[in-house]
Amino acid sequence: MSDLFSELFLGALLFGAMTAAVPLLLAGLGEQISEKAGVLNIGIEGMMIFGAYTGFVGAYYSGSLWFGFLTGALGGAVVASIMVLLCVRIGLNQIVIGIGLTLGFDGLTALLHHFQFSRTYPRLAAAEITAIPLLSDIPVIGPAFFRHHLLVYLAVLLVGVMVYVYRRTQLGLNLQAAGDKPAALDVAGVDVVRTRTVAVLSTGVLAGLGGAYLADVGAGIFVPFITNGAGFLGIVLAMLARGRPLWVLLGALVFGLCLSLTTALQVAGINIPTDVIQMIPFLAVMAMLVIFGRRSQLPAALGIPYVRGAR
Repeated sequence: MSDLFSELFLGALLFGAMTAAVPLLLAGLGEQISEKAGVLNIGIEGMMIFGAYTGFVGAYYSGSLWFGFLTGALGGAVVASIMVLLCVRIGLNQIVIGIGLTLGFDGLTALLHHFQFSRTYPRLAAAEITAIPLLSDIPVIGPAFFRHHLLVYLAVLLVGVMVYVYRRTQLGLNLQAAGDKPAALDVAGVDVVRTRTVAVLSTGVLAGLGGAYLADVGAGIFVPFITNGAGFLGIVLAMLARGRPLWVLLGALVFGLCLSLTTALQVAGINIPTDVIQMIPFLAVMAMLVIFGRRSQLPAALGIPYVRGAR
């Protein structure tokens, strides 16, 4: 039991939590944009898994992680464009289409992986680490939080950017209005469909980027169903955050710690059934929903297609 409080164990646990939190953070921030604009993007899991696949393929054949991130973001945008066409433009049910996209791209990526790599399961080289001077030398905390790939720091920086966009820019106001009172936004001369289109495509880019990070940096390999519900955790984060990007970051760290704990406890040889350990992240989700879910405020027009002139 003393191994649980050793410096090595705690450092590895926190490092794993940070690594696991980044895909959740990107997915949660993306979902938050979509929900603010009034689109419930249940298909974010499909965007993540396709981004993971295209990101891995791009990095594997090019030898560049950054090219993999680019192809992963584009892969997520491709799935998001289908969501835009069917839900934002045509006005079909967002939940049904989202579930269909998730199931469809889960199966498609598994099939593509089988035909492309068969049973070889190639791996990528370890990602390059960027250490922040001075901060990375702090015991336990330094290696855990300040020795990561550059994309990790950019993802955290994105939280501040989104806070500024939501509070200080016209784009932030347009997103808020598209989700709360789309008719009023239309009267003001702003195209609601275009605003929601940009929001959903942005969600796809961030979700695909999160999937690419998961495959290229977090795991260094792509396996079918690698996201394992990370997109749905992103939806929960976005709903509980109530429009606050900083809350998405904090929630991602909590869930990331739970995911890291499932691995750390098994490595430490703690005598707890594996099924119980693997339940920890989902128990944390239920606890968060019970504690904060009742006070969450969702946009009034969330999930409702906008048709000009309709009541």
